[in-house]
Amino acid sequence: MDKIVDLIVLEEERQGREATLIPSENFTYPEVLDALGSCLTNKYAEGYPGKRYYQGNRIIDQIEQIAIERTKKLFGVEMANVQAYSGSPANAAILMALANPGEKIAGLKLSAGGHLTHGHPKVTFSGHYYQSIQFDVDQEGRIDYEEVSKLIEAEKPKVLMVGSTAYPWVIDWEKFGMMAQSVGAWLVADISHLSGLIAGGQHPSPVPFAHVIMSTTHKMLRGPRGAVIGVTAKGLAKDGELSKKIDRAVFPGLQGGPHINNIAGIAIAMKKAMRPEYKEYAQKVVVNAKFLAEGLKSAGLKVWGTENHLIVVGVGEGRGREVAEALEKEGIIVNANTVPHDPAGPFKPSGIRVGTPAMTVKGWGEEEWREVAGRIAMKINSG
Repeated sequence: MDKIVDLIVLEEERQGREATLIPSENFTYPEVLDALGSCLTNKYAEGYPGKRYYQGNRIIDQIEQIAIERTKKLFGVEMANVQAYSGSPANAAILMALANPGEKIAGLKLSAGGHLTHGHPKVTFSGHYYQSIQFDVDQEGRIDYEEVSKLIEAEKPKVLMVGSTAYPWVIDWEKFGMMAQSVGAWLVADISHLSGLIAGGQHPSPVPFAHVIMSTTHKMLRGPRGAVIGVTAKGLAKDGELSKKIDRAVFPGLQGGPHINNIAGIAIAMKKAMRPEYKEYAQKVVVNAKFLAEGLKSAGLKVWGTENHLIVVGVGEGRGREVAEALEKEGIIVNANTVPHDPAGPFKPSGIRVGTPAMTVKGWGEEEWREVAGRIAMKINSG
């Protein structure tokens, strides 16, 4: 047997044995895994349904069209592109469609819980090819909408990208919509971390206020590692050609043949996210996050959040990686993360990020979450 096969077996055993508390990780559906390992991997399908550059795509067209329609229905958007390979390429395509190199874009700082692709300076395409305006959070880790509004009015960015990777509060999309409208900017809502909560009715949707939405499909949605881009009615009202611009930016702008096995997996995940049991799951994720937060707070730890599925926990200046590694030895998988206005900086962060989506799939409830909170607190306080 190939060594790689052996390692896959070992990884499967590890995932079954250890507690996955990284908020961006989850356990996908068996049907999605079947699609990913199917004969769809064999087919090239450059282009879009009905407009392919290769023959033999009559079945493939149906699969992609189903994925598109389910995405549109789930999120209430007018147009959907399901071909982007993942979230970062999807955001690159959106920026390519909406702004010229050198124009201003605005986004939440990485250290404040934002994402690299929202304009993080110098090291990313978004910070390298565009003038990046970054906004911060207050001491409690919350967005100060009044301060951000002043920044947007002063800088007048072409694109306002709003989303997060470690922001444990509800985002007020309406306020961001008003900011974008006041300066004529495009509002892009990156809901990669929130799309499952939005689909499950546990977080407000940006669709009435944003022009474009983007989500990865492998976090709370439990699909494959891909991404979807949606154009809203507001987006089409601003520019009737926006859907075409997005499609052209994805292909041929940034990539070639789509991964049809992934797209089939996306279609499966979208259908499951429309079911009543998915809404129950999303609700449990949020309730479980509160149990976890309460357990950590009762142990005297500084906790940022939670109003969604994740929590940022202070572990002591510069101790984030040390604590994350110590917890891994205990079978608890978290990731080191900066805290708001972290005194130690990103290379020696002072916190950890924990979340509830994956172990909620495994059936964890109040008892398990309070127990793991105690174990995490014990490890932090013992240092």
